[in-house]
Amino acid sequence: MTVTFFRRLSTLILGGGMAVVLMVATPSPARAQQVVVMVNGEPITNFDIEQRSKLTMLSTHKMPERQDVINELIDEKVKIREGKKFSIDPSASDIDQSYAAMSGRMRITPDQLTKTLEAQGIRAETLKARIRADMVWSNLVRGRYKESLQIGEKEVAAAAQESGDEKATETQGFEYKMQPVVLVVPRGSGPDVTEARKKEAEALRTRIQTCAEANAFFKSMQNAAIRETVVKTSADMPAALREILDNTPIGHLTPPEITKQGVEMVVLCARDPTKMDTPKKREIRDKMYSAKYEAKSKSYLQDVRRAAMIEYPKSQ
Repeated sequence: MTVTFFRRLSTLILGGGMAVVLMVATPSPARAQQVVVMVNGEPITNFDIEQRSKLTMLSTHKMPERQDVINELIDEKVKIREGKKFSIDPSASDIDQSYAAMSGRMRITPDQLTKTLEAQGIRAETLKARIRADMVWSNLVRGRYKESLQIGEKEVAAAAQESGDEKATETQGFEYKMQPVVLVVPRGSGPDVTEARKKEAEALRTRIQTCAEANAFFKSMQNAAIRETVVKTSADMPAALREILDNTPIGHLTPPEITKQGVEMVVLCARDPTKMDTPKKREIRDKMYSAKYEAKSKSYLQDVRRAAMIEYPKSQ
């Protein structure tokens, strides 16, 4: 499932887009089961096409061309068949987990997503079939062409120079070693309790000078916890968080933040220069990887499709 599809579908469901009326006539049972095309001996019916058309319209607000839908379904059939050749065959549990993850990103439950689809005449299995094909194909392309999809430092530098961003890629990157800390605020506590814990946190910021001190103190402190060390690079974090960490002395605590757990901080244990990706290099690398992936995916799909047996029982 592409990022665009996720975003559009999520926006549609959360943003009130369900008012769209799907002008797709309900097919008769006989027509619905009519086989339109056979792909390696597997049928694609009118029902499959109409279901996928509705799903596409739901995410794009446009009725797709029938042949485009047929081609999409053919592609998915050959992708899944190719995956089985390499023992890539997601289980029903794998698909359900991906479906649940999608609904979670939409801030709704899987059942709510299912009901939303059903309200538009779309079976959950229609979306799950698309998820399965995308999951199989992504694993296939990334697995079979892992080496050729890698982006080297020289390629990143050349791309940066070509786009005029070579200076941006020279920006120093850092590797941060840090330990999250939380001063617990019991659920149901009033604002005064939270404020008191926040003041306590501010006082501790002047007291704690090293990670060793932080571990000794918070491990013995009631209603507080310090977690294991987390290592992140500059490219892994948003600019606002990088700025906070860059302005925090080593061994000290970041400014307190109120969360559901209570009052949270981070003790910065190390900030070391690294040759790993800076945020700009990561952006360039990701863009180049996506371009390579799309090109390899398209070429691979063309080869697989040419080798497939595609038969139209009746003229379309």
